[in-house]
Amino acid sequence: MIDVVPAELIPPVLSEYRKAAGLRYSRVLAGLVVAVAIVAVSITALLAGPRDPQADPVTGTATIGLYLALGAVVLAAAAFGAAGAAGEHEHDSLVISVLFTPDRDRLAGAKFLVTAVAALAAALAVEIVAVGCLLLFGGGKFEFTGTLFAVLGGGLVAAVCWAVIGTGAGLLLRTPALAIGVVVGWLLLAEPLLWVVTAGIGIPGVVTLLPGSATLSVLLAGSFPDSDLLAPAPVAIVVLLLWSVGIGAAGWWSLRQAEL
Repeated sequence: MIDVVPAELIPPVLSEYRKAAGLRYSRVLAGLVVAVAIVAVSITALLAGPRDPQADPVTGTATIGLYLALGAVVLAAAAFGAAGAAGEHEHDSLVISVLFTPDRDRLAGAKFLVTAVAALAAALAVEIVAVGCLLLFGGGKFEFTGTLFAVLGGGLVAAVCWAVIGTGAGLLLRTPALAIGVVVGWLLLAEPLLWVVTAGIGIPGVVTLLPGSATLSVLLAGSFPDSDLLAPAPVAIVVLLLWSVGIGAAGWWSLRQAEL
């Protein structure tokens, strides 16, 4: 671990790991997304017909459950990051953290690192379970193609990015309910409403610069190429990374300036 993480970061990283692993809701979220993956992938794989290379998604209708599972992971990662970071302010546990790690840059770095790694682990677990269910129930209805691997890779990237976005939002808003409501509400309500509005006024392409649209583009790599809402996957990854860096940096700055 010392070879991967600078020695001075190890104590705060271990502290953040214990916080994350010790929280009941983190274990519930992890179990929930795995359960969603098992149910969603199994059902869509069983009900799907033969794969049609000309249809969307290009990986086959048997894999629709995989996309649903990855969407659940993204939402869970965002909520997990927001709840963990904002909860520190609500319960005043940051005061104790700062006593042991006075350098707030290290403290913030450890928080972002642990949250991102936890989201990556959850997404990887979901993908392993999902692929296993596809093999069991969807034999002959999908293929291991470059596009499928791009979808799996995109799921990992999206989960990590939204864990960072959620953590940044939590540090900024400092109230778990508000932080979770903002990140989840943006993905499920606010941004889809903007898609409708921009399409109605004739500028649908603008939404490709928004994080939700970028996330869909990353997850749906190669599918729906004619959609005005979806940028090409490589461009969408850059957009999502920029949102992650921007909101993460804002949260980092908020932590540095906070009076505890």
